[in-house]
Amino acid sequence: MKKILETERLILREYTPDDFEALYAIVGDAETMKHFPKPYDERGTKYWISWSMEHCAEHGFGFWAVISKETGELIGNCGLTMQIIDGESLPEIGYHFRRDCWNRGYAKEAASAVRDWAFANTEYPALYSYMTRGNEASVRTAAAIGMKKTGEFTDAHYGEMYVYALTREDYRSHG
Repeated sequence: MKKILETERLILREYTPDDFEALYAIVGDAETMKHFPKPYDERGTKYWISWSMEHCAEHGFGFWAVISKETGELIGNCGLTMQIIDGESLPEIGYHFRRDCWNRGYAKEAASAVRDWAFANTEYPALYSYMTRGNEASVRTAAAIGMKKTGEFTDAHYGEMYVYALTREDYRSHG
């Protein structure tokens, strides 16, 4: 398991198959996944881990397990993945956290670290986050890391979506 990033309270590292139970507690939770078509089942959670590992191997980045330094527990995931956003493959910062870890600044802390890593280690001119209309927690996190709403579109699976973005130029000037 390879550590990617470290913040004041968190370690972001690549997934391993041993992360199944901890991840399933997050992505299998109906409240946590209410902005998805449905929570993930066991098979879907195993796929999430294998997809994340493959994405890291192919691109050099992906969804990373977020570990609390205080407890050593996997409390969420955050990372940079290539996603289809309004028909275009774009680098997206995504994040999901265990419900008992909400409203503690973990998403902002992890997403900020991913943003900084992405601008330092990739050549992308902009980074994106997208979320369903009504996902105010994700909107707040995107805004907290400097992203601004740049559009809306309708996704066949998720419905009405918001798109947030931060350009490299804006990142450098507001750093």
